[in-house]
Amino acid sequence: MADDLALDLEELRKLQGIAKRPRVLSLISSEISNLEKLPKAAPSVPTAQVPAPVSVTKAPALTTPALNYITLGSFSWDQDSDKIKIYVFLEGVEQDKVETVFKEKSADIKFHDVQGKNYRCAIPNLNKEIIPEKSKLLVKPNKVIITLFKASKGNWLDLHSKEDKFKPNNLDKEKDPMAGIMDLMKNMYEDGDEEMKRTIAKAWSDARSGKTADPLQGYR
Repeated sequence: MADDLALDLEELRKLQGIAKRPRVLSLISSEISNLEKLPKAAPSVPTAQVPAPVSVTKAPALTTPALNYITLGSFSWDQDSDKIKIYVFLEGVEQDKVETVFKEKSADIKFHDVQGKNYRCAIPNLNKEIIPEKSKLLVKPNKVIITLFKASKGNWLDLHSKEDKFKPNNLDKEKDPMAGIMDLMKNMYEDGDEEMKRTIAKAWSDARSGKTADPLQGYR
């Protein structure tokens, strides 16, 4: 084995003497240096460059921030024997940015990135059952039409289940007529321009100070 090492060194030195390219000379010189460092009795094993281990850092899991939605509490609807149509008057809605969840007794529609805001129209307890797979949504320039197909033909007396009318929050609004007006003011404030916001803020301030009993009086 020692003879093989000597022969390899001799051959490499000959190549070093005739090589002219700097890169080739560098490679030959490096190999000669490696062989010269080997013990005399050690077998001559060609050295191979082993790539250094690569340290892989696991990227932190991405977390999606929770979205804030403005509740669309006011909308209109009509019906025929087969279906219910809900009309949401909202401009700037894009069809591919709408998320719909239809179930047998509920409808939940989320409008994303509508002029920088997110809106939600949810009816958690419909009066009667619908057919989720047939129900659909159509975006128009200034409104959205939600079509809910009835599971059984007939006329609905109300869109919401009668049970919802006996929940505490709805009873409180019936006792306090101002509750509905406050909700309306809130929606108008959130959706309005700066002039509308100033007007509503003044009406709210006047109502709290007792100057007027009706907070909508200032801009009717």
